[in-house]
Amino acid sequence: VQLQASGGGLVQAGGSLRLSCEVSGRTFSGDGVGWFRQAPGKDREFMAVISWNGGSTDYADSVKGRFTISADNAKDTVYLQMNSLKPEDTAVYYCAAHIIPSYSNADPRAYNYWGQGTLVTVSS
Repeated sequence: VQLQASGGGLVQAGGSLRLSCEVSGRTFSGDGVGWFRQAPGKDREFMAVISWNGGSTDYADSVKGRFTISADNAKDTVYLQMNSLKPEDTAVYYCAAHIIPSYSNADPRAYNYWGQGTLVTVSS
């Protein structure tokens, strides 16, 4: 399984970006994909997760109402629409797949596969 994250870039505060995560080699119909971010000197932080079947979602409190996660099963792609961006949203954003039930969806250990990350920079 390979994940390819894209869509990062430089945006002004208040702006929007849409990140994409293309999943290849997926043989399972269940489980889901999560988005995390990591700012310099900080731990990897959970943003959002979506299940492939049914599309149930969950978000970190810090992004509820601003970020929206969605999935296109036909394209094996998960998106993260980010609106009302703030300078503190600056980070490398990672997508990850295959949720291990013994861990919380917000725990990076729940995910077997990770993309390479895409940098989001929000200027003030």
